[in-house]
Amino acid sequence: MGKNDQFNAELFFAALADKTRLRLLSLMRDGEVCVCFFAGTLATNNPKISRHLSYLKRAGLVSGRRDGKWIHYRINEPTDKKAREVFAATMKMLESNEEMKADRKRVVGLCCAPNAPIAISGRTRTDRSR
Repeated sequence: MGKNDQFNAELFFAALADKTRLRLLSLMRDGEVCVCFFAGTLATNNPKISRHLSYLKRAGLVSGRRDGKWIHYRINEPTDKKAREVFAATMKMLESNEEMKADRKRVVGLCCAPNAPIAISGRTRTDRSR
């Protein structure tokens, strides 16, 4: 294993030590989320979201997949066994956090299909069909 492939505990714990990064991870817990929804859901700006996603990528906790002009992010569980246990416990703990629950409710039902991009307005898919 090369030096760059080794588990970096400091980077891992630093990635989990920020509220915005925890909120991003919570939003991705059930699968991919398009980057276009993070800023609106978390009520912050795109540069801040981008900076935190980059940090999570460096820590190996998320990866991105490009789909047209959008990037969809998903969680990568740590390969280190002990880190995986800590990560699973952290994600479990986030389930009961009220702010995380509210974030997840805001993102549910939103869609950004490449052929029909939408602006974040807090409306759900059923609201847009009216």
